Amino acid sequence: MANSPTRSRLAGLALASLLSLIACDPTPVPTPTPDSGTSEPSTDAGTDAGLPTGGRCGDGILQAGEVCDDGNTAADDGCSADCKERAEGYTCEVPGVPCVFTGTCGNGQVEAAETCDDANTTAGDGCSANCGTEAGWNCPSTGGRCVAARCGDKIIAGDEECEDGNATANDGCSAVCRLEEGWKCPTIGEKCTRTTCGDKIVEGTEECDDGNNNLGDGCTPLCKREPKCTNGTCEEVCGDGLMLPAGVSTEECDDGNRRANDGCSPDCKTESGFVCTITESTPPQQVELPIVYRDFRGYDLAASGGLPRGHIDFENANGTESGIVTSTLSSDGKPQYAKTSGSSSTTHGKEAFDQWYRDVANVNVPVVDKLTLKRNGTSTSYVFENTSFFPLDNKGWVALGKESSRSGGHNFSFTSEVRYWFEYKETEVLDFYGDDDVWVFINGRLALDLGGVHGPLSGTINLKSKASELGLVKGRIYEAVVFQAERHTTGSQYKLTLTDFVTRRTECRATCGNKIVDPGEECDDGINNGDYGKCARGCVWGPRCGDKVVQEDKGEECDDGNKVGGDGCSATCKVELALIPR
Repeated sequence: MANSPTRSRLAGLALASLLSLIACDPTPVPTPTPDSGTSEPSTDAGTDAGLPTGGRCGDGILQAGEVCDDGNTAADDGCSADCKERAEGYTCEVPGVPCVFTGTCGNGQVEAAETCDDANTTAGDGCSANCGTEAGWNCPSTGGRCVAARCGDKIIAGDEECEDGNATANDGCSAVCRLEEGWKCPTIGEKCTRTTCGDKIVEGTEECDDGNNNLGDGCTPLCKREPKCTNGTCEEVCGDGLMLPAGVSTEECDDGNRRANDGCSPDCKTESGFVCTITESTPPQQVELPIVYRDFRGYDLAASGGLPRGHIDFENANGTESGIVTSTLSSDGKPQYAKTSGSSSTTHGKEAFDQWYRDVANVNVPVVDKLTLKRNGTSTSYVFENTSFFPLDNKGWVALGKESSRSGGHNFSFTSEVRYWFEYKETEVLDFYGDDDVWVFINGRLALDLGGVHGPLSGTINLKSKASELGLVKGRIYEAVVFQAERHTTGSQYKLTLTDFVTRRTECRATCGNKIVDPGEECDDGINNGDYGKCARGCVWGPRCGDKVVQEDKGEECDDGNKVGGDGCSATCKVELALIPR
């Protein structure tokens, strides 16, 4: 097959360079003369067998006692002045010929024939054991950590967690190949699927999975870790989204997960390439809290379809009533019925009440969701308010076809439970307005009692004024729990305001993309899409002239790893004609 024009030009260049070398130095290159019957001279520093003796260093003949001889006694050219040491990163294969620098793989600097150097000689991280760029990766031209070349190439590299063969978001694997919340992508190139929180299998974005719908047991029903605190004393749990007070915590960050390459490492250390801030100094615009609803059928509904009559405490009484629950939570973190026997004016005994906040088959249907509290202006107050609070419309028993919607097309008869951890600073205030029953426990102790079936009522807790009663000590971390019940088919309102309920949490953001070339970055144009000659993902240069890869589709004829002319390959990666000295 005929040579391509590019190959012909390169061949001509090589010949011209050889003629140039001969024209510039007419002295013939000495040829080694090994003894008759011996093998080729060895450059192995460990043996002198078969090498001639009696010569001198610099005569271009490898002899006993020498590990190299490049034909001179100059130092710093790969072969030492006494010919007894070969410098690291050089090869001196042919005696009498200058040593060739091949680079020192693993020193963090791209040299000679290297296309990358990430300061190690371990393969599988984008830069191979001999400092060659691995498929699916893009490596800094001057050395450093390699990053994923692009999302959608079916190669998981760099900060990628998944590869479904595209760079489309909202299919489980994001546009930058990170797992999206609630998804798993176990097989490269195949579609992602939803995770199932509650199946006791930790997968995808799940941080834990204990198979239940309980809050306060270390793992939420959304499969996220929870803090473990008892009477203000907490066990530090990386990935629970909470940092202990300054001077106590050993965590550098905690972003609520143990995923790598998002700014906070799996062991809660800050990662390079990100800026992590503590929410105390920059409060977030909203706070999302896991909330568990349990849907009941009202007592006015007869037994049917294999279900018993509706729950006796729902749609069966009216009236404001305090004292339904005791002043402390049970060992499993639930309200305890105050009466040891008998009923109260709006409730009907301990056995029935104990079902309000626990999963009971054929009695209630649990529904897990999030309660979003939005920041009130520039303050540290967070508010959730809904004057038509029907979170289970078309859910629960209605969705199962076991109950019809009530007045206004709403699903009544449900309870809710939400928990929040905070560092006590003596400035916290909790406000609640709504119906029906509402109980707030702080540090496991009853702080607000709005029990009974009634219209909207309000209550306020100033924690400093109740610190002694609630056992609060400044600087410690405590749990606030709000239990609510909607028990009558008239209306439903819910407003929760948390003021200064702040704890140390972490928010991390990547520096790549801010249009500033930060430490560790080669470039940053704010887009970083990797077009030819442009900045690529991870803020390293994308395909370009000078990357040692000839990209013919971009018009390159050569690429010697630099953008300097006069060396055979021009600054625009075109073959140059060599001039032969006379």
